[in-house]
Amino acid sequence: MTSLGATITPEGIRFAAWSSSARRLWVSVFDEHGNREHDRLELKPEGDGVHALFVSGLTAGVRYGLRADGDYAPERGLWFDPDKLLTDPYAVEIDRPYAYHRRLAARRYEGADTASLMPKTVAKALPTAPPVLPPLFRPGGLIYELNVRAFTKLHPDVPEETRGTIAALAHPAIIEHLQRIGVSAVELMPVTASIDERHLPPLGLSNAWGYNPVTFMALDPRLAPGGLKELQDTVAVLRRAGIGTILDLVFNHTGESDRLGPTLSLRGLDNQAYYRHRPDGGLVNDTGTGNTIACDHLMVREMVLDTLRHFVRQAGLDGFRFDLAPVLGRVDGAFDPEAPLLRAITHDPLLCDRVLIAEPWDIGANGYQLGNFRPPFLEWNDRYRDDVRRFWRGDAGMVGALATRLAGSSDVFNGAGEPTSRSVNFIAAHDGMTLADIVTYERKHNAANGEQNRDGHSENLSWNNGAEGETDGVAIIKARFDDHRALLATLFASRGTIMLTAGDEFGRTQKGNNNAYAQDNAITWLDWAGRDQALERYASALAELRQAVSALSGTRFLTGEPEASGVPDVAWLTETGELLDESGWNDSSRHRLVMLLGGEDGRLAVMINGDRRQCVFTLPARDGFRWRPAIETQAIDLLRPLPGRSVNFMIERRTGNGGARRVFDDR
Repeated sequence: MTSLGATITPEGIRFAAWSSSARRLWVSVFDEHGNREHDRLELKPEGDGVHALFVSGLTAGVRYGLRADGDYAPERGLWFDPDKLLTDPYAVEIDRPYAYHRRLAARRYEGADTASLMPKTVAKALPTAPPVLPPLFRPGGLIYELNVRAFTKLHPDVPEETRGTIAALAHPAIIEHLQRIGVSAVELMPVTASIDERHLPPLGLSNAWGYNPVTFMALDPRLAPGGLKELQDTVAVLRRAGIGTILDLVFNHTGESDRLGPTLSLRGLDNQAYYRHRPDGGLVNDTGTGNTIACDHLMVREMVLDTLRHFVRQAGLDGFRFDLAPVLGRVDGAFDPEAPLLRAITHDPLLCDRVLIAEPWDIGANGYQLGNFRPPFLEWNDRYRDDVRRFWRGDAGMVGALATRLAGSSDVFNGAGEPTSRSVNFIAAHDGMTLADIVTYERKHNAANGEQNRDGHSENLSWNNGAEGETDGVAIIKARFDDHRALLATLFASRGTIMLTAGDEFGRTQKGNNNAYAQDNAITWLDWAGRDQALERYASALAELRQAVSALSGTRFLTGEPEASGVPDVAWLTETGELLDESGWNDSSRHRLVMLLGGEDGRLAVMINGDRRQCVFTLPARDGFRWRPAIETQAIDLLRPLPGRSVNFMIERRTGNGGARRVFDDR
């Protein structure tokens, strides 16, 4: 296929763009500062929609944009306007961030030239590519979701000039923290260049999350002032520390939004091809953002694949998380797990071994597709999230659901008869309440978003332990701390991949805001100075236990069948040590459970007391073994009651082997 974008040679630069319906295409060449257009050169049709031109004498670093002309009829999906400067869809670097201006959305002949409002694409020579190595991350590990800017903006050890950038992730203090809590891979929320939604600037707000891209390869200059090399170097440092890197990418929509949105790139080049349309010519909105990328179009498919290959080759990434992933699998509007794009990703020689994670829902028809992606895709599991929250909130009849989630969610993921779980287990993510807020706020508090608290989900399956928000009540503070620990322990005790959002290990709060996408401020910036260090130490202990006990980090569904040692991989017990029978599973008042995991060197007991009352737990004894605490936050004595709202771990050790290694000491 013909190479698109700017191809640099010793003699000059070849510019190439694709449009199936533009009559004319130009490249606008600007001065070294990107302010003055000094050449506008028409590209020549080469067939199959490709327009190209070789310009001799140009060198790397030149700034440019594209322009296109053709019919202007928005009611028919045609938006050609040569006054609109367009970002090259294959741009790998832009010279400044995007900034919304109403003239970017003006109709033809009404907005004047937009060059002064637009970033310029930089024809950049790519850095030397690192070797493509196998991914470090393996299913069953811990993914750490983070917002690059918010994560380090307030970190006291990171130099101020580096805070909030990708480079900050390579700082030794950050690496040490990630290692201490057992991170297998960081998942970077979008770092490609994005634009604010048009309603935000009048409110004095900006998009802090980045889920509103314009093009797919160019990094946001605010997050990566060092360009692609900055990402490449940071990934390499993380890799040397044993930590993989996963990029969260948005291929479901762009910031060009609905018919009132700005013309920035794809819309101005070929709106009909790049976006899905209804029969009446209107834009399909399966994303809730105003437009939906046509991922079943050949050129879109190639652009997505080229983007993924670009980041693997140039940055050495472990893999990708796909936002609103059903859009990638929609063919003529209907989701197909065997869609050409999904198959192309999993069969591509460069991509087939990468980590692939689907957010398995969009808002279109039949958009909820949890469990329906094909291996090797892992999937965000919101049923895990909701069932775990319901159990710890105290809802009735949740013991069976909790056990199913702890065991890998076979009800969701074994439809093809596979023995392993593809679940990404999480209790909190960037979208929604933080882990601390789940136990602190019963209702959302989104007034700061400027939408009269109408935005964000109204049902969060959260609870406040007796007071809404901050309180001086000692008993309430203690209850929240216990609940937070219980939620963390449940996550780390679950089969499959687990995901923790940055700061949830030490009690970050968004003050009850469950849709903080527009809060680039202290609401989302992690408060490193004020973090709960006791909670952080507990999370570290859980991580160490999960890494040390293979029965916790496995991905095979727990079935109750005997393993090679003759011990069942799991047994579900009551607090008295008896096997749960049918009446026990169906007892809606039951809030206690023991998950007894098999192991060659000894079993691990996960004792879950979801009741507010303390309780004595009994574990079955075996000759030659002795039960010992696996995490010694305090000396657990099975002859004494275990506290309510807690998860406790006991491990079997052979008599006379010196006992269990102390994993954690909170003294």
